[in-house]
Amino acid sequence: MIAPIIIASIAILYYVAIIVLFAIMPGIPDIVRVLMVVIPLILAGLMLGVLISRIKEIQGGEEDDLSQY
Repeated sequence: MIAPIIIASIAILYYVAIIVLFAIMPGIPDIVRVLMVVIPLILAGLMLGVLISRIKEIQGGEEDDLSQY
């Protein structure tokens, strides 16, 4: 269960870093700034949702997704 948490944390931190970078960068048009904040925010939320789903799968005894195929 540690690996999904670590990978998701790294991805979420990456998206947050992109948000911070574009939020403080001067000279960017407002529409681009909004898009470069909203899109990584959505991706970070999706990553958190996938992590929660994966943790529920692992706790339910489904450690290997290949058994479904």
